[in-house]
Amino acid sequence: MDFLKITGKTFLVFGVANKKSVAWHIAKDLEENGATVFYMVRSEARRESTAKLLADRQVFVCDVEFDEQISRAVEQVAATGVKLDGIVHSIAFADYEGGFKPFHETPKKSFLRTVDISCYSFINVCNAFKELLNEDASCITISISTTRMASEKYGFMAPVKAALESSVVFLAKSFSNFSNVRFNAVSPGLLKTSSSAGIPGYVDSYLYAEQVIPRGKAVQTAEAAAVGCFLLSPRSSGITAQSIVVDAGMAINYFDDRIVSKVMNAPDE
Repeated sequence: MDFLKITGKTFLVFGVANKKSVAWHIAKDLEENGATVFYMVRSEARRESTAKLLADRQVFVCDVEFDEQISRAVEQVAATGVKLDGIVHSIAFADYEGGFKPFHETPKKSFLRTVDISCYSFINVCNAFKELLNEDASCITISISTTRMASEKYGFMAPVKAALESSVVFLAKSFSNFSNVRFNAVSPGLLKTSSSAGIPGYVDSYLYAEQVIPRGKAVQTAEAAAVGCFLLSPRSSGITAQSIVVDAGMAINYFDDRIVSKVMNAPDE
């Protein structure tokens, strides 16, 4: 039974780095449900490193930091003669050159480059590919479960993700003037991915999240991907301009009695 109704549809996925990537899990779900997936990786080196994972698939190279590469990517996809039923933007980059600093000391250059790659690229890509999108296509990006939690370990990425989620709303409104293309964000809790492993202190935060989550188990990448696959499908036709939180209930449980008790009864250092 084709419940998701994506058999025979074609999607373009940005951001596969390895088998732990959210983008890969979404693409795998799409393929398993009968869709064709085109892959857009950041560099030739990335294409080589994912050659085994993406074997026998259509793979293009595009570093979204550069407009000319986006334009070239559009031409390459257009040359295949396909129309796209959706785009997955799973790209996050933080320019922490010089190390982590207090938020008020965030370097302007680093912040703006991070906004460019992690947020503006979604706007830029969707605009560039708009002529290749089917009338009822769906575009999604990957955010985080909350942009209101001031975690020192996440540096200045939360404000950038807040801009990304706001962009989802404005893209939905802007595209509604000439199409029915939908825009949404999947906003997962802490995931075990290669990129997150590079954030100092992330493992401790991940283990803490497992204690806060009611079920005692962190959100799995496959769970976030399943929501992304649903949002790309016609089954989610009534959903647009939304950020769908996938945190397994973490946000409701910060004051769990067990955790409060542990903190209050912990010996003074």
